[in-house]
Amino acid sequence: MSAHRAAPPPTAPDTRPGLFARLADWSRRRRRLAILLWIVVLLGVTAASQGAGSNWRNDFSLPGTDSQAATDLLEKHGSAQAGDSLEIVFKDERGLREAGTEQDVERVLEQVRGLPSVVDVRSPYADGGAAVSEGGDIAYATVTLDGKAETVPKADVKEIIDTAQDARTDALQIELGGEAVRGAEEEGGGGAEGAGMLAALVILVLLFGSLVAAAVPLVTALFAVGTAVGLITLAGHLFTVADFTPPIMMLVGLGVGVDYALLIFYRYRHELIRGADRDSAARIALDAAGRTVFFAGCTVIVALLGLVALGLGSLQGVALSVALTVLVTMAASLVLLPALLAVLGRRIQRHVLKRAEKAKAKGKAEGSRWRALAGAVQRRPLPALVAALVALVALSAPVLGMRLGFADAGNDAPASTSRKAYDLLAEGFGPGFNGPLVVVAQGDAGAGAAGAAEAGKQAQARIAKTDGVAATTPPLPSEDGEVTTVIVFPGSAPQDEATADLVHDLRDDVLPPLAAETGAEYLVGGATAGTQDFSDTVADRMPLFVALVVGLSTLLLMVVFRSLWIPLKAAVLNLLSIGAALGVITLVFQEGWFGVEQGPIEAFIPVMIFAIVFGLSMDYEVFLVSRMHEEWERTKNAGHAVREGLAVTGQVITAAALIMIVVFAAFILSPSRMLQQFGLGLAVAILLDALVIRCLIVPAVMQLLGRHAWWLPGPLARKLPRVALERSEGPVGHEEGERSEQRGVGVS
Repeated sequence: MSAHRAAPPPTAPDTRPGLFARLADWSRRRRRLAILLWIVVLLGVTAASQGAGSNWRNDFSLPGTDSQAATDLLEKHGSAQAGDSLEIVFKDERGLREAGTEQDVERVLEQVRGLPSVVDVRSPYADGGAAVSEGGDIAYATVTLDGKAETVPKADVKEIIDTAQDARTDALQIELGGEAVRGAEEEGGGGAEGAGMLAALVILVLLFGSLVAAAVPLVTALFAVGTAVGLITLAGHLFTVADFTPPIMMLVGLGVGVDYALLIFYRYRHELIRGADRDSAARIALDAAGRTVFFAGCTVIVALLGLVALGLGSLQGVALSVALTVLVTMAASLVLLPALLAVLGRRIQRHVLKRAEKAKAKGKAEGSRWRALAGAVQRRPLPALVAALVALVALSAPVLGMRLGFADAGNDAPASTSRKAYDLLAEGFGPGFNGPLVVVAQGDAGAGAAGAAEAGKQAQARIAKTDGVAATTPPLPSEDGEVTTVIVFPGSAPQDEATADLVHDLRDDVLPPLAAETGAEYLVGGATAGTQDFSDTVADRMPLFVALVVGLSTLLLMVVFRSLWIPLKAAVLNLLSIGAALGVITLVFQEGWFGVEQGPIEAFIPVMIFAIVFGLSMDYEVFLVSRMHEEWERTKNAGHAVREGLAVTGQVITAAALIMIVVFAAFILSPSRMLQQFGLGLAVAILLDALVIRCLIVPAVMQLLGRHAWWLPGPLARKLPRVALERSEGPVGHEEGERSEQRGVGVS
């Protein structure tokens, strides 16, 4: 029957409002109710989260790695080394072996032994004073805790710190080191959030010339971030959320929240200038720009959820938290923003129209500068493309030498007790003392305690002769004697590449032959080895993660734009901007540019930056290319489409990007090295994406591709579904209606 079916008649004008237009109408009509609901939700979630309290927990366990297997084995056999430890470091220029000084030290240690979470305290004078430096002026006591550093209550660690430091005198210096101490030392945000919001407000005022208009996107973002923080605080009681999650949430939430609200507000402003009334302007803005915000937000969320597939403990909680933050900011832009526009619309309209009349009287055409820039690029597309690509590739080159790891006490503030303890231990015992390796030995099956002891002795003898090892301890038996532990002190600092090489040498070259000879099992663990395992795991799983995110994003763009080359171009350019941002981070934090303390890049920073930036880049890609696509569908003139696309979207993309840049860059002021790297990486990536890629490379590539930019192979065209980001306007025929489904959202 289908073979004889008549051709469909021309479609009638589609005047039905879309979902987002209906949402805008509801928020406009129920403006007070919509605002009240957001206030109630914000206050309710905040009160509930404060009542429940925070339950941030770090989880750096990595099943299947040597370090995790070593920890599990020690816990199983009741070894004191199963829990983490901290060091109480003493320095006295008169000498720590003096009778009076020794009594003072022992008195402090006796007080610490009775504190919560303390399993054992090993005096520096035990084992013949092995924990006293050769000079006799520096010594350390080892305090073994009853769990890993991230699980021991911070209040217990603070009590240990206070108890020890209360015994300081003018002659006796007492400092404490270890991961538990670093975690207990509070590290505030440094006012980064406030600085970012203030800078964003200044940019918005300059853009719109009105404090009221500028406040609308910022208020929307603040409501969203406040609600998201409360929700994640509550969620921390249900699943593992790392203690460094809140500042990352606020960093991303403020940037994304202002960005999304600005893009919708800018479309609203443009519709007012075109003569629409306030209600119609809000409806059109939500029906057009709102759809793109929804698409962009979903892309960011998909990219973040890809991090869950990495299976990296705390990183999964961070990814879920940031994804929820983006979801809430997207909801605020689509529901709260229209209500605010309805309340403040009269004042905003009066100001917008007055400013537009002044600009018209002066003969200023909106977008003229961007149109001129596009024309300049079109006249010489190849030189512009080559110059921009060379710059991005040059900035990306340092990524090839990037070393992943975690900041240790050597990167802490000089005034912190953890940094002082780190420096004292390095001074008295060598740089490798701050990053010992824990080698666990278990004898052949059935050998029992004797076999474990013998396995430990042989391991110590073999390891002591290994290049890069400064010292080893005698084998330390577990509670049941079934396993022994040898503490290995490298000759290099924990963050040095030589220490990472030593871990691999022990695992790959030194211990396997010994295990074959004796039948014993050897595992290399400890915090330093665990850091290396985390970094290696991220590096190993990164290609799969990148392929997953790039593949899904490319497919989404292919469906939206019905083009093969545009999604491929977007994927390559996004990878270049991310690579360049990571290259800048490497130069600054790893190579020590601008006087920054040298050290490895935090292991999870590359994947977090990749997920967030790749999603945000799609935001600008959709706004710019979709406008070009609209002009192409209307005129079939590729050059004209490129010029008009950049002319219409250049100002809002640049303003939105600038706001994100200042918000992200504000976190460089944070005392946290991790947040500094995160903020710098995001700021550089957005800067390059908005200016170099969107303003130079995309127009050049689109000009060179011409009409081929919109080509899609027939088999793909038939199989891919059609997705309309913008509703067609006016009466269209069946064939034109199909083409109009391909149109993306323009911002003006």
